[in-house]
Amino acid sequence: MYELLSGLSVIEASSFVASPSAGLYCAQFGAEVIRVDQIGGGPDFRRWPVTRNNDSLYWENLNRAKKSLALDLGRPEGREMLQALIRATGQVITNFPAKGFMAHDVLSDGRADLITIRVMGWADGSPALDYTVNNAVGYPMVTGAGPEPVNHVLPAWDLVSGGYAAFALLAALRRRSETGTGCEVRIPLSDVAIGTVANLGGIAEVLYEGKNRPRLGNAVYGLFGRDFMTTDGVRTMIVVVTHRQWANLLAALNLQQAVAAIEAQRNVSFAKDDGARFMHRDALFPLFEQAIGARTHADLAKALDAGGVVHSEYRTMLDAAKDPELVANNPIFGAVENPSGFAYPAAGAFATVPQLERHAPRPAPRNGQHSEEILAKHLSLPASEISRLIDAGIVGTA
Repeated sequence: MYELLSGLSVIEASSFVASPSAGLYCAQFGAEVIRVDQIGGGPDFRRWPVTRNNDSLYWENLNRAKKSLALDLGRPEGREMLQALIRATGQVITNFPAKGFMAHDVLSDGRADLITIRVMGWADGSPALDYTVNNAVGYPMVTGAGPEPVNHVLPAWDLVSGGYAAFALLAALRRRSETGTGCEVRIPLSDVAIGTVANLGGIAEVLYEGKNRPRLGNAVYGLFGRDFMTTDGVRTMIVVVTHRQWANLLAALNLQQAVAAIEAQRNVSFAKDDGARFMHRDALFPLFEQAIGARTHADLAKALDAGGVVHSEYRTMLDAAKDPELVANNPIFGAVENPSGFAYPAAGAFATVPQLERHAPRPAPRNGQHSEEILAKHLSLPASEISRLIDAGIVGTA
């Protein structure tokens, strides 16, 4: 946690991954992020993974450091209270539909400088998920060895969209500070996905070649990189990204003469040509398989580290969670009291700011935990009115 955004209050009305992650990043940098949910929890409140008591570990980690206001959004008074809160603070992150009571023109009525950051599925407002958008842009058809499509388990477009939404909020806030005007920024997952494909050269590539990229399995496109097995059964990924690393890899494996023979046979030089190493991988990979297969992983890792060659053994997520360097001794993690009651390392801000004190991660709120505080602070409601709203079932508390 850092206090870079202290003094900024953001309403978050959202569910699942993309929109909540945008609020999470703001909260990790010190903003007061007020998550507004249906009383009892929104549609993602029990999303897996869950504990034996059905507490969502997913939810309590995507919503750390936020405050919670619980409202009955099925009733007009609950929706009007959410609208009033958004107008009072001046900025909202949401993945609610662009039409209806959360439409920007409705919310900005009476607050012309309102900033709405809206994460969407498709640009026309129709629903989409990370996994369906990923299929639409073609990545499952080039992932794995084939021929069947392979879905990626990481919700990449949700996460990229969440980061982009947090960036968009700060960009809109800067514009408002200079011009006094608000705006709505719409961020469709579909546009984030296809735009990223274009930014990585994918659109240009397939149009230029007139065909799709071939399936490469675990090989890295355009570089020398693949998984290899050591003699003690450890599978490790090795990727060469500089010409110096290539030379050091050959030296570490004593393959200079064998590779030079391939160069002479094929009239090519691999010394300073990433593409050549990739194009002739059919001849190179067997040499490396044999050399790496004769080494233990410990011996190989020592040699690669000495040469600055990038590598990593394949591990399970449980292995990673028990790695002291990644987790236990990593300053982004800390201990907090979680709503689930399960104690485990909690992540704070991913960034490190050497000039600032890093504060400990904070827990996720319980549904409605801050309802009374928020209504008093941001809507200036007296205690008697808040009590009436609670008794009427319009406002929920933890």
